[in-house]
Amino acid sequence: MKSKEEKLAAFGRVLDTLDILRVQCPWDAKQTNESLRPNTIEETYELAQALLDEDNTNICKELGDVLLHVLFYSKIGEEKEAFDIAEVCDRLNQKLIFRHPHIFGDVKAETAHQVEQNWEQIKLKEKGGNKTVLEGVPDALPALIKAFRMQEKAANAGFDWEEPAQVWDKVKEEIGEVETEIKAADHDKIEAEFGDLLFSVINAARLYKVNPENALERTNRKFRQRFDRIEAAARAQGRPLTSLTLDEMEAIWQQAKNEK
Repeated sequence: MKSKEEKLAAFGRVLDTLDILRVQCPWDAKQTNESLRPNTIEETYELAQALLDEDNTNICKELGDVLLHVLFYSKIGEEKEAFDIAEVCDRLNQKLIFRHPHIFGDVKAETAHQVEQNWEQIKLKEKGGNKTVLEGVPDALPALIKAFRMQEKAANAGFDWEEPAQVWDKVKEEIGEVETEIKAADHDKIEAEFGDLLFSVINAARLYKVNPENALERTNRKFRQRFDRIEAAARAQGRPLTSLTLDEMEAIWQQAKNEK
């Protein structure tokens, strides 16, 4: 691993390169916060994919791409005389120190859960910070992740089940309400009750220390692998996928399932 001085030097080289590109490259010169935003989202998802794959080579690459966007927004901020990368780093450092009083102050926190509980109270006290507990959950988050984060924050504020097993009564209740609305054939109410059911299942995952986003992605990958096997089997027989009967598909699916 490189020394701190080598790391700072590498950081400086990237800043120098970006300064040059911002002036000399037609594409880099015309970028704005708005034009970069879609690329930032894409790069973030590519990093998330590399993390799921545990592919260290790609993690390193994608971290660089995400870092470029952090530096680019900071450069645009500097050009607007709003802020620069130094202020970004200073604010981050101040936040880290302020939110870790159990390290840099006299607050007691011996477990990760206690640290999380302290964070919610600290964020409410920060200058310019959250005014409410749930304000820190961005509206733009995908619904599944948003539900999980809201539940985490509410739990850290003390709004939670006393025991994880208690959540199953709620899940069963929501299943019953979905079934009731399906019988009534009211699509709007069916959608609402499915939302409540999904929210309760996400809550159950949280209570059992499972990240529902990771769990669902794991199942997505499993489904794709098994369905790809069905499609490959159809191609091997010279048949269109739609010509396979459901029984034939199920047999291939079970074979793929058993082989894992």
